[in-house]
Amino acid sequence: MAVSVSMEPRGETEGRKDRPVVLALLLRNRNDDLLVLMVPVTSVPQQGPYSIEVPDIEKRRAGLDPHMSLWIVVDEANEDIPAKSFYFEPENRIGKFSSSFTKQVQALMVEALKARHIQRTRRP
Repeated sequence: MAVSVSMEPRGETEGRKDRPVVLALLLRNRNDDLLVLMVPVTSVPQQGPYSIEVPDIEKRRAGLDPHMSLWIVVDEANEDIPAKSFYFEPENRIGKFSSSFTKQVQALMVEALKARHIQRTRRP
């Protein structure tokens, strides 16, 4: 699922602008709270093992600009607890990726998590 939320640069607690993100993984924390890991969609070309370019068909499915080159960066994620969130707005959904593309993103995230190459920013 692609949604628009504020992603904050390192060291900031509030996002500068709304940007599309992918709700890529659901996890449980030590308190058994449901966590959502959201990874950014960016127009800045990304090199490296933990980013994936968004194909044109997936951009259209997700409601993103099909004329822009877009990447999903899976080694930096916002972590939020939807039940306690001031930021997460389920109605703010802008589109949906196919299940096969979502699985590719999730597999890459799991790889980054296992390699401990994912930076999580916890939402208050």
